[in-house]
Amino acid sequence: MYEWVLVLHIVSVISWMAGLLYLPRLFVYHVDAAAGSELSETFKIMERRLLRAIMTPAMIASWIFGLWLAALTGAFTEGWFHAKLTLLLCLTGFHMAMARWRKDFERDANSKTARFFRFANEAPTLLMIGIVIVVVVKPL
Repeated sequence: MYEWVLVLHIVSVISWMAGLLYLPRLFVYHVDAAAGSELSETFKIMERRLLRAIMTPAMIASWIFGLWLAALTGAFTEGWFHAKLTLLLCLTGFHMAMARWRKDFERDANSKTARFFRFANEAPTLLMIGIVIVVVVKPL
């Protein structure tokens, strides 16, 4: 059972991370599209589908399979798991922030710059690196 849950966790995390890395890049390009233009409307569709059809289900699956793995391995009492959980909560918060930013674009009410989204694009990468280090090295 453990191996299958691990496979499902890894696949869901990869899917979630792909979206977390791609959506801010779409926002960078969307900033330059005139509100109401055909290009802006295309970005809205792409962003909505990415978030709703891939990212959010993958996030939920990542949480479910990750907690299942923790239960199977007894990780809930480990310090490294608490550190991972903290970083994961930050990653989930970032996901929710991107959902808010997408809604701003949907309403043609975005006030952020392309530069903001370029910097925001780095946050999931840094959090992912932290999570991988904590899980593999288990420094705590």
